[in-house]
Amino acid sequence: MLFRQIFDPKLAQYAYLIGCQQTKEAIVIDPERDVDQYLQLAEEEGLRIVAVAETHIHADFLSGARELAERIGAKLYLSAEGESEGWASNWAKNGRYNVTFLHDGDTFTIGNLVFQAVHTPGHTPEHLCYLVTDQGGGATVPIGMVTGDFVFVGDLGRPDLLESAAKISGMKDPSARRLYQSVLRFLELPDYLQLWPGHGAGSACGKALGAVPQSTVGYEKRFNASLAPAREGETVFVEAILSGQPEPPLYYARMKAYNRDGVPLLGKLPVPRRLSVVELDRLVRQGEVTFVDTRLDRMAFMQAHLPGALYAPFNRSFNTVVGSLVADDQQPLVLIIDEEDVEQAVRDLVRIGYDRIEAYATPDTLIRYFNEGGARAAIPMISFAEVARLRTQPDIAVLDVRYAAEFEAGHVPGALNASYTRLPEYLDRIPKDRTLLVHCATGGRSAAAASFLAAQGYCVQYVADDFAVYQQIGPVESNTPVIA
Repeated sequence: MLFRQIFDPKLAQYAYLIGCQQTKEAIVIDPERDVDQYLQLAEEEGLRIVAVAETHIHADFLSGARELAERIGAKLYLSAEGESEGWASNWAKNGRYNVTFLHDGDTFTIGNLVFQAVHTPGHTPEHLCYLVTDQGGGATVPIGMVTGDFVFVGDLGRPDLLESAAKISGMKDPSARRLYQSVLRFLELPDYLQLWPGHGAGSACGKALGAVPQSTVGYEKRFNASLAPAREGETVFVEAILSGQPEPPLYYARMKAYNRDGVPLLGKLPVPRRLSVVELDRLVRQGEVTFVDTRLDRMAFMQAHLPGALYAPFNRSFNTVVGSLVADDQQPLVLIIDEEDVEQAVRDLVRIGYDRIEAYATPDTLIRYFNEGGARAAIPMISFAEVARLRTQPDIAVLDVRYAAEFEAGHVPGALNASYTRLPEYLDRIPKDRTLLVHCATGGRSAAAASFLAAQGYCVQYVADDFAVYQQIGPVESNTPVIA
């Protein structure tokens, strides 16, 4: 058996290429939309992808299952569970695809490899895991389990997303109770099984995912903090798993709908054109695109950026910032980005549904544009010492864009809380008649939030400081978020 784990560091997502080395056939489980990466890897390993499977209908990225079915005729293995609750892969039901819908206990083979579906609802109603047995090597029991968003290293998949992200009311508690039942079943699995999760540290599909790429069932039974409350009963487990979950990025609802009803076919990756200073100036004057400024130096952005630009640094937060703060995935985007990062940025964006990447300008081009008198905007920067001095003035509002759990643990007295991942939802509750002092824990999330709010016409000052500094010099209170 050939086993390859493919990691996307920005989405903290794991896909799996699993192949039979005797028949040279392979399956991809939970692929992202830009499927050329899996086709190339399979070719390098001397394998041919013949099938694709999904553990569930994803919320954090667009699936590549349809793309592989269309491009190479891959057979689909999808969940038949959860259909009565509206979470079936509707797009695969039109008779166009070679698809098998799986129930709990169903098996299928890829070469000499046997895959058994295990229904593990809770994170989503339709969620499946896959036990993998290498019969070609003489094994009669599974070597491991692809767990998707059920069990992670150190955590469990959150059961609240259908309510908190997809806005289906009343789903959190019953989903958590179903997850409890799935956990009880997991605890009966043999300890030797390897555990291959769908995400690692940095994913918003849980609250404390580990950075180790794989584990074993036995290790997770002993040390997974989210599994431990299950041993104290359902009530304790439900309370523990639902507490402290971070607010999901705004784009998750779109991903759920696309993955259920049909991801648009991608074909070739978009190829944005490089802009000259003259072309950049024309686009700024037209005002019909959204500029996404990816420079890592946020101080440089605050001092000078294109009017209305969104600050989305090209680091691990890139997808989350764009997905949370660009509400319209049909809006044409123009990137401010280094030449060598363009292709990866395009991949990052199409994975969450942004296909209209029209053009890009390098930071050097941006500087030349400014030097030639091009339009620019700036956002004032202040310290937490100034926040402590200004916070009680009637024309000032402190806006804390950390997650609600962070806010509740301690914040500036009188501050408003609006997680940056859901910021567009809070606009009607954020005062426009006061200057907003925007902060987070260390300045990263609030830099993106400040740029977004400034583009919406708010008077913003960016707190370029660590909240730990304020905790040393100003009063701190703990309570429920005011506007979130």
